[in-house]
Amino acid sequence: MMRRSTALLGLLGVAIGAHAQSNVTLYGLIDTSLVYTNNQKGADNYQMSSGVESGSRWGLKGAEDLGGGYAAIFQLENGFSSTAGTLGQNGRMFGRAAWVGAATPYGTVTLGRQNEPSADFLGPLAASNQWAGGIGAHPGDTDNLYVNSRISNSVKFLSQSYHGFRAGALFSFGGTAGDFNNNRIWSVAAGYNQGPLAVGVSYIDTSRPNTALWDGTAGSAAISPNNSPIFSGYTSARTQRVASVAGNYTFGRAKFGLAYSNSRFEDLGSGAAAAPLAAYRNATAVFDNAEVNFNYQFTPSVLLGVAYDYTNSHGAGDAHYNQFNLGGDYLFSKRTDVYLTAAYQHASGTDSTGKAAVAALWPITASSNSHQIVAAVGLRHKF
Repeated sequence: MMRRSTALLGLLGVAIGAHAQSNVTLYGLIDTSLVYTNNQKGADNYQMSSGVESGSRWGLKGAEDLGGGYAAIFQLENGFSSTAGTLGQNGRMFGRAAWVGAATPYGTVTLGRQNEPSADFLGPLAASNQWAGGIGAHPGDTDNLYVNSRISNSVKFLSQSYHGFRAGALFSFGGTAGDFNNNRIWSVAAGYNQGPLAVGVSYIDTSRPNTALWDGTAGSAAISPNNSPIFSGYTSARTQRVASVAGNYTFGRAKFGLAYSNSRFEDLGSGAAAAPLAAYRNATAVFDNAEVNFNYQFTPSVLLGVAYDYTNSHGAGDAHYNQFNLGGDYLFSKRTDVYLTAAYQHASGTDSTGKAAVAALWPITASSNSHQIVAAVGLRHKF
């Protein structure tokens, strides 16, 4: 009896020791704002919105130390509307993240639904993810530098930092029997971040982006927020390829940044979405996008930023978009802040629908004419 009790106590001690080396964190963010738009389908609009600056979310993440520099890791992250309480990411319970993996001395390997590597290396360098919010995303967010699209059924590797250098890669299985290439995604990225300098490069190759990236249905029209006239006529592309490079430099309280991306919607009319205009069938639509941004930290609590973005689409349609962003942030504490962000976009030329290009700040309903102004004031709390 004594021997059995000793054995049970020993097992209990092992279980307690294992538990002591594990941790799970509950976290979240709630972002709610009042938004003014001067033109949505021809009329001005006042509305309450969730996630203008940062997507409202809650999640669980954790790690278990396995010894020898290895650990089991996971993350579940839910996106929701703070104004209506509804699920985000087209009704997914954990649409922002749902993955499990391992941390090693060389990097992490994760499996599930997650961000592709450009989110790790270039996303933080764009004004939209620093202070401008969603209305600071590049027109249509065709390069995903606002990190709106997550990748399901994917395997991802992120290396450890070696003197500031890191690299990452992702592969997503399409899951179509008999067609390995359908809905397949692969991506590679690398970055350097040390001292005042941060730079990143990335490349993503997607087969049938309407269904692989944007939750659309084969042969149907693009769904919100991917029904923007900026690129909704191109969602039938067989392949989307995006190459991006960005960097910023911090000097004192100021930060100056540049970003460039090239997004290609190739072989329009593949059946991945509703057929494009007859004139666009089998063509390739190209978006060249350039951003310059600047922000200044006046005090530990006050930040102001300004950015300009120019986008030129060609190949199928021929449209041009000039966008200006202005924003400010005031921190009441480390977890609570109030922000003001505003944007102006001017469009010209012919867009993806074959009509005169209209302004369409992401993801606001498009204007009825060539220009649109959006301003939002919001409160954000992290827990």
